[in-house]
Amino acid sequence: MFGRLVATVAAFLFLPAASTSAPPEGGDTLPIWSEEILFPAECEDWDEWDKPTSPFRVFGNTYYVGTCGITALLIESDDGLILIDGGTRAGADIVVRNIRWAGFAVEEVKLLLHSHEHFDHVGGLAALQRMSGARLLASPQAAPVLASGIAANDDPQAGMHEPFEAARVDGIIVPGEPVRLGNVELLPIATPGHTPGALSWQWQTCEAESHCRTIVYADSLSPISSDDYRFSDHPAYVADFRAGLARLAALDCDILLTPHPSAGGMRDKLVADTLAIPPSCRDYAAAIERRLDERLAREADDR
Repeated sequence: MFGRLVATVAAFLFLPAASTSAPPEGGDTLPIWSEEILFPAECEDWDEWDKPTSPFRVFGNTYYVGTCGITALLIESDDGLILIDGGTRAGADIVVRNIRWAGFAVEEVKLLLHSHEHFDHVGGLAALQRMSGARLLASPQAAPVLASGIAANDDPQAGMHEPFEAARVDGIIVPGEPVRLGNVELLPIATPGHTPGALSWQWQTCEAESHCRTIVYADSLSPISSDDYRFSDHPAYVADFRAGLARLAALDCDILLTPHPSAGGMRDKLVADTLAIPPSCRDYAAAIERRLDERLAREADDR
């Protein structure tokens, strides 16, 4: 596989498996890669954004390299690596460490992609871009946010967060048009709502010719806002929100992943020893739509 560090059989026989703690700060010494998934032992539900955890293989060519509280996904192609999301600025250092721990080099990352344009998911992209030299692609609405580090005025959470480090946007993603690197193809799906430029992603990966899964990285999509924002004052935005949820619900979706791992029940699924169980994309979209309806009802009651 591209970029994987090769170890001899003897090394795997005589060296210990990865420890249950994250690798040490600094230095070059990392635990030996293990297929054992340690996330459930290391992390709680809705855990801290920058709390380290061990990387693990999701399925096939896809690896979890994020923290306990924020997802970052590494996808291996025959022409380099794709990284979706980079966490906070502090979280980016953990992402880099986990990329190394999984047996890759950060310089092998050729494409940087995003879910939604809030600092907890994209605040580390500028640093990751410097370290890797990768091209950063963004949705039309997210591009100016990533290039400035400042949330857009039409973001429901505008003004709630401190600016993050601006990154260089190298290309614009067209939702519905695949993003390709080598033998890997990812489909971007516009799912605005949590932010205007939010994207969800779908791709297929195989562990054998007849053992394939479709992964969907579905955006957060929760209808959260600043105190003075009312979704009901923005009917066109709500219509786009619902349209994105409908697109998400219709996707083929064997494995659902989300920018906050607990939103998709990742820890419970790992405890059950499979990520290919509910909630599905349809379940997830339905739950978000109920939250949106409840939010709109509260706003109507407050008039």
